[in-house]
Amino acid sequence: MARRSDLKKSELPRWLNTALIFGTMAVVAVMELKRPLRKEREDKVVRNARNATFALLSAATVALAEKPVVAPLALAVHKKNLGLLKLFRLPVWADLLLSVLLLDYTLYVWHYLTHKVPFLWRFHRPHHVDRDLDASTALRFHFGELILSVPWRAAQVRLIGVSPLGLALWQTLTLMEILFHHSNLRLPFAFERRLCRLIVTPRMHGIHHSVVQGETDSNWGTICSWPDYLHGTVRLNVLQDSVDIGVIGYQGPEQLTLGKVLAMPFQPEIEAVAPQRRPLPVPRTVLAP
Repeated sequence: MARRSDLKKSELPRWLNTALIFGTMAVVAVMELKRPLRKEREDKVVRNARNATFALLSAATVALAEKPVVAPLALAVHKKNLGLLKLFRLPVWADLLLSVLLLDYTLYVWHYLTHKVPFLWRFHRPHHVDRDLDASTALRFHFGELILSVPWRAAQVRLIGVSPLGLALWQTLTLMEILFHHSNLRLPFAFERRLCRLIVTPRMHGIHHSVVQGETDSNWGTICSWPDYLHGTVRLNVLQDSVDIGVIGYQGPEQLTLGKVLAMPFQPEIEAVAPQRRPLPVPRTVLAP
């Protein structure tokens, strides 16, 4: 029992965490060049530099605002046997699996709220106004959104009863998955059609980044796609060539400079009529090529 407890209060080795994340980034970056899914509209160097700046600000925010709160909380939750999972004597593998699944599900709820609560949408909008979608978009989150998410993350850990190892595993898998599903990677259609029943894929998440409101209001999942299937929010019957990435009203490059996007949450939203699209005559559970 003591050895199991010691394992769960540890974190992933730093070398392993680094290898998984940077390995995913490298593989995705190479595959995006070889098998692009969508045509790019902005200059890649300028856009990547802007998104890299967001990534640095995000990393600093997580280090200064989230980790000092959430990491000690996970350790306290584990030591004091707090939360839902601590009501059961679970083996380590089951504890970790349920931690990842429940954290992923509650992140689905948070993602939904960032779109539906106007104040939260102000800070999530900078992620969506990117006019192209690739792995760099996965790192493009406003520091204000990350600060606002800290109480939610703390509640996730406390209520679920997540151990330090469960939290670290979920964080690493989440970062790997968002790099993958934001990527501009054209997977073989038959393969992705099956894969999207398990995890969120590039075609699936691309629909969520559409300027069409009915498409943005779908595919909220992060790692697993089952929350979308469970709540009926999955939408796959959209041709990829017809998906316009971004937010209506923010389609001009002059609107999306680094300074303007950083200031965006504190400015009134530009009102524009969202386009509509008739769905393809195929089931909602079939991925369209």
